[in-house]
Amino acid sequence: MTVTQPDVTVIIGAYEAMPYLVECLASVEAQTIDPGRIEVIAVDDGSTDGTGECLEEFAARAPMPVTVIQQDNSGGPSGPRNVGLGKAAGRYVFFLDADDRLGPEALERMVAMGDKNGTDVVLGRVEGVNRTAPKSMWGKTLDRTDVFSSNIKFTLSAQKLFRRELLTRHNMRFDESLWTGEDALFTMEAYLRADGISVVADYTCYYLVGRDDGKHVTKTGGYTLRFDSARALMNLIAEHVPAGDRRDLLMVRPFLITLLPQFGPKYAKDSEKVRQHKLELAKPLMDAHWTPDIARRLKVEERLRLHLVAEQRPELLLPVVEFIKAKKQAAALLEKKGRRVYLAYPHFRDAAAGIPDSVYLAEPREARAFPGYREGGVDSFLRRAVRKARRMLKSSREATPGGRAAPA
Repeated sequence: MTVTQPDVTVIIGAYEAMPYLVECLASVEAQTIDPGRIEVIAVDDGSTDGTGECLEEFAARAPMPVTVIQQDNSGGPSGPRNVGLGKAAGRYVFFLDADDRLGPEALERMVAMGDKNGTDVVLGRVEGVNRTAPKSMWGKTLDRTDVFSSNIKFTLSAQKLFRRELLTRHNMRFDESLWTGEDALFTMEAYLRADGISVVADYTCYYLVGRDDGKHVTKTGGYTLRFDSARALMNLIAEHVPAGDRRDLLMVRPFLITLLPQFGPKYAKDSEKVRQHKLELAKPLMDAHWTPDIARRLKVEERLRLHLVAEQRPELLLPVVEFIKAKKQAAALLEKKGRRVYLAYPHFRDAAAGIPDSVYLAEPREARAFPGYREGGVDSFLRRAVRKARRMLKSSREATPGGRAAPA
């Protein structure tokens, strides 16, 4: 008897997931895709709250094939996901967290999108329930895009549809040595290796649920784990993307989302020892990957903090962090007839601090908020120089060596 390959394997890693698991499994059962086209592999990661029993009951009644695996607690989501991935038979895999749930048409729409466009990764619109969810990448449905041409670099959670052949060909697995950010590493690698990525933006495929008890499948851990995560993601990007604009575009993500929060409001409460340790952990990352182009892509206060981290200036960094923590608004200074906007955060034009004016210069997207700003003039000097050079080049081409006009 020939067994038909399922279209998609839903992999659920579950740890102490009750009662949220009930709605999660109900959302799988409610999928509009034919039950014969999917399989479920659920891994109970050493739960003691009835999670395992709930999964077994679901397996007994579900209209699709369900495999339940019981194992000792691994301490994080990577282990259960890898176990599920090793057992998967579907053309695609989808990683579903036991706290969350799917929209009824999620799998049907995402599989159809991947098949229609031959893409290796499909993102379905995410909506937060009692928590925030990424928003910037859901502006429009995209049949085919890539990580450089869209905002998908800002959603690196594992809850995507991945073509299993892509994962198998590159032997992709979640890094079990990372206690946080393992999904970002996995998803970014998939983005970079994918032959096309699709975005389903016109239907909520995934509901990201905030737990009332504050627990989550991911182990929280200390601040050092965040630096481990940033280092791993930066190294992955550097390994796959040559130095230049495209690499800098992607590097914005680990600098902004993973590294910068370590020098946010909590930094002001950290002990002197922890502050120093954070700077020590950040130094090799700044030395290896921080560039002027990355700095240019950030808001002034973000750029200023990371500039001071790169320069290892804790005595200047702390007042900036405290200024931001107090939610103060930096004064705007318009120069060059409104074509330049400087935001006067602490140490602006302080000779003793020696921070370049360029660190405080707002890029157009930030400067537009200030009355009197005249867009298009920041680089006017450079443009004038280019125009002058072009005129001189044109004149030299039109004139003969003797200075007479060249024949038509």
